[in-house]
Amino acid sequence: MFFDSHVHYDDGRYDADRDELLASLPENGVDHCVNSGSDVNSLRKGIGMAERHAHMYAAVGIHPHYADAMTEERLGEIERLAEHPKVVAVGETGLDYHYDNSGREAQRCWFGRQLGLALKLGLPAVVHSRDASADCFETVREYALRGLRGVIHCYSDGAELALEYINLGFYIGIGGVITFPKAGRLIGAVEAAPIDKILLETDCPYLSPAPLRGERNDSRKLKYIAEKVAALKKISVEEVAARTSANAKKLFFNKKTVA
Repeated sequence: MFFDSHVHYDDGRYDADRDELLASLPENGVDHCVNSGSDVNSLRKGIGMAERHAHMYAAVGIHPHYADAMTEERLGEIERLAEHPKVVAVGETGLDYHYDNSGREAQRCWFGRQLGLALKLGLPAVVHSRDASADCFETVREYALRGLRGVIHCYSDGAELALEYINLGFYIGIGGVITFPKAGRLIGAVEAAPIDKILLETDCPYLSPAPLRGERNDSRKLKYIAEKVAALKKISVEEVAARTSANAKKLFFNKKTVA
């Protein structure tokens, strides 16, 4: 069975069939999913799905695209929502210098504040990094050295940085990009990373893997990512599923309080 460590089933593209699709996942080999928060509206939707479906869990946080709209009150709301028993992480939070939908100063400020909240709550962090590798790593490093753990979601850099994150105790999340033709750096990272530090994710509805690019993504397509990882690691798909699922359970279901 697969553990999809990063999904966005709150997205409007699932409005017509959301609960039917979610209910079907276990019979299609996916027995755990973590719905990652993006904006204020998505947080409660994620928790609602987790309440309706036993195999669904939620992460609560604000994506860097919305950092300009962050306030102390919203950070407080994230903290309150994180008390829900099916909330297993803070995120996704991070830096996105590709789109710069929010100012970089605001992104850096609220990224750090959310990592600090994760540390305070004893929850892992789900980290988004796009075209911001150096700043993201330095911010993560600051909190990781104080005990924070988490995952670099949809990892897209090379082997050297992946190993630096792993040395800090973080996992790398591998999604559909690994199946794309121009995934050379990412392939190198997967080859270098121990299988015990890799999580699988779809980031659905985005990044549908080859040969299904352009379609709405969902967790049933996780198998294509696992097949590619299995080929790179020279192990079976079943072993990839078992070990990456164990990794995700260790990260998300092993909450401890950090002083």
